[in-house]
Amino acid sequence: MARPSFLPPFMFGLLFATFGVILSAKYSSITVDQSALLALKSHITHDPHNFLATNWSTSTSVCSWIGVTCGSRHHRVTALNLSSMDLTGTISSQLGNLSFLASLDIHQNSFHGTLPIELTNLRRMKYLDFGNNSFNGEIPSWFGCFSKLQRLSLYLNNFVGVIPSTLGNLSKLERLRLGWNQISGRIPNSLFKCKELKFLSLFNNSLEGSIPTEIGNLTLLETLDLGDNYFKGEIPSVIGNLTSLVIICLFNNNLTSEIPLVIGNLTSLRELYLGNNKLTGTISSQLGNLSFLAWLDIHQNSFLGSLPIELTNLRRMKYLDFGNNSFNGEIPLWFGCFSKLQTLSLYLNNFIGVIPSTLGNLSKLERLSLGGNQITGRIPNSLFKCKELKFLSLFNNSLEGSIPTEIEILTLLKTLGLGINHFKGRIPTPPPLLQFYGVSTNNLIGEIPSSICNLTSLVVMALHENNLEGTIPKCIGNLSSSLTAVFLWNNNFHGQIPENFAKGCMLRSLHINNNELEGSLPRSLGNCKALNLLDVGNNNLNDTFPSWLGNLDQLQVLILRSNRFYGQIESFDITVSLTKLRIIDLSHNNFSGYLPTLFFEHMHAIRDEYGKKVEPNYMREVKIMKDAHKIGVNYAYGLSVTVKGLERKFESLLSIWTVIDLSSNQFRGEIPKILGELHLLIVLNLSHNCLIGPIPSSLGNLSELESLDLSSNKLDGRIPTELKNLGFLAVLNLSQNNLKGPIPQGKQFDTFTNDSYIGNLNLCGLPLSKNCGTDEETPAKFDRDDDGDELNWKFSILMGYGCGLVLGMSMAYIVFTTGKPWWLIRIVERVRQRFAKR
Repeated sequence: MARPSFLPPFMFGLLFATFGVILSAKYSSITVDQSALLALKSHITHDPHNFLATNWSTSTSVCSWIGVTCGSRHHRVTALNLSSMDLTGTISSQLGNLSFLASLDIHQNSFHGTLPIELTNLRRMKYLDFGNNSFNGEIPSWFGCFSKLQRLSLYLNNFVGVIPSTLGNLSKLERLRLGWNQISGRIPNSLFKCKELKFLSLFNNSLEGSIPTEIGNLTLLETLDLGDNYFKGEIPSVIGNLTSLVIICLFNNNLTSEIPLVIGNLTSLRELYLGNNKLTGTISSQLGNLSFLAWLDIHQNSFLGSLPIELTNLRRMKYLDFGNNSFNGEIPLWFGCFSKLQTLSLYLNNFIGVIPSTLGNLSKLERLSLGGNQITGRIPNSLFKCKELKFLSLFNNSLEGSIPTEIEILTLLKTLGLGINHFKGRIPTPPPLLQFYGVSTNNLIGEIPSSICNLTSLVVMALHENNLEGTIPKCIGNLSSSLTAVFLWNNNFHGQIPENFAKGCMLRSLHINNNELEGSLPRSLGNCKALNLLDVGNNNLNDTFPSWLGNLDQLQVLILRSNRFYGQIESFDITVSLTKLRIIDLSHNNFSGYLPTLFFEHMHAIRDEYGKKVEPNYMREVKIMKDAHKIGVNYAYGLSVTVKGLERKFESLLSIWTVIDLSSNQFRGEIPKILGELHLLIVLNLSHNCLIGPIPSSLGNLSELESLDLSSNKLDGRIPTELKNLGFLAVLNLSQNNLKGPIPQGKQFDTFTNDSYIGNLNLCGLPLSKNCGTDEETPAKFDRDDDGDELNWKFSILMGYGCGLVLGMSMAYIVFTTGKPWWLIRIVERVRQRFAKR
């Protein structure tokens, strides 16, 4: 009988056990992945679309969760994509337990904090995208341990410090994106050991030094973006070795010298951005070799000379920006051969001659910018064949003739800039989609065409400095839902200001000064809650002070000068305080009563506690329209203010300018001491009023004051010595008052001439020829009434004698009645010892 064999049962048991172990390991591994992802979920504090809240559940398989991809073999998590989910939170350290993870993409969320070192466990990682979040701290040096990494994206975060040299260990790296951070220092040479790099973007950081010549090692590089940093020196000639380059972006640095000729070797190049550097020289004909080039931007450098005809080889050209250089000669006729050209910018150069009629061949042209040259002649009619034009700027040239009526057939035109030329005649019907209408500083006549009322998208209307007449169209108020700036100054408009500014008015700047407007300020302007600047100066307006302005809490500049405003303003009722008002000019009107103390009290923009917390900025912005079209608006352009006795015209106004001008009215009473609390005030003019009393010593606290004019009033008393504290005071006018006593000496007072004090017969001391007597050598330090000086000193002497007599008799009585008063002796001895030490 054969012995029974135990081998089959044993093998079956072994197989069963092995299967159990494998199955257990599989579920154990999946459990680890699940725990890691649930830990990440717990670190997410905001999931507005409930992507994870409703989907990442233990009741379903991890591999079916949104954003999760598992491998077909091991069923482990190999990829995690949570991009663009608007998630907020931090990265869990347990994420490092996803040991099979090869791709992690969480870009365009709001993750923050630092990256946990446990991520170093992800040794299979090939693709890492943390871009467009809020991570901070230094870029971890342990990124260098991901030996299989091919893509690393950390752009648009808050990383600081330097680029880790360990990134040079990533021998398989193909794409590196570190742009839009706060990285400083130099590019480490080790980075150029990454020979597989095809895409390198370090854009918009604080990198410095020269561009390393080792960059020539990256022979596979297709995109090089080092723009918006602090690189200096020359563009290295080794860049000519990178023949695979398609995009070079070096704009907004401090690069010098000429464009290297070897760039002409980069025959695959399609985009070249060198704008806003310090490059010099002429444009080489070698650029004509770049037959694939479609974008060429060299604006804001110091290039000169004429443009080489070899550029006509660039038949794929779509974007040409040569603006803000020193090119000269005539605009080449051959620009008309770029049949694909969409943008041509030649602004701010020295081009002469006429606008070539060949530009009419550019049927795809959308933007033409020729402003700031010396172009003459008329606008060629052929230009209006460019039906795709959206932006046309010919400002600041010497163009003449009338504005062609054909302009209205450019139905897509949104920006029209024809200002500062010699155009004459009437304003033609504007194109229907116009957003920026600029025909200022010409010789245009007639009225504003009624067709302007059809421009429902109009944002800026600049018709100032012409010879226009008639009334301002009433429809301007109806357009205020889109209009943000209106410039109509220096014309001959008459009649009343339109009264129909609607609720929701978007107006931020209204310049209608220097016309012949009458009537009152329309109360409907109170609907323009965003109004920053209102200038109605030099008209014939007849009204009381517009107290309703108190509702405009964004108002920064108010100019009412040279009108017929009248009445008192000290009872001004501020329902919403004018905290941002920093320039007010009410001069040359008929205002009366006391100076408005309450008004000054609410000017917080000129006080330390508010003004110094605000960064100085210009009253301008770039508005981005719904269609992504950009419009630059300089809200304070042309504003004129009397500064240091002279009228100053501003092209741009910095927010640190602060002015109070109430001159040439009928204000009475004393100067309020509260003016001394406006510590950021630069110009104060209260001249030509009926003010009385002393000059407040508190004005010595105006540490930023540069101009002080109190002339032609009835001020009396002495000049406070506290005014010597005004270290920036360049103009002082106290003439034609009743001031007396010595003029303070030293500091800024040594720079003022007799003109500052003329008409004050009782003043003495330099620079006047009248000497001061011995009893007048000490100027006043406080506000006081000087009429009782003689009585005051006599009274003081009598008081001293009286007190001394009473004290002496009292002490004598104590001595005779008590014997030696030891307490008194000790006091006297201590005083004697204190003086002996001195």
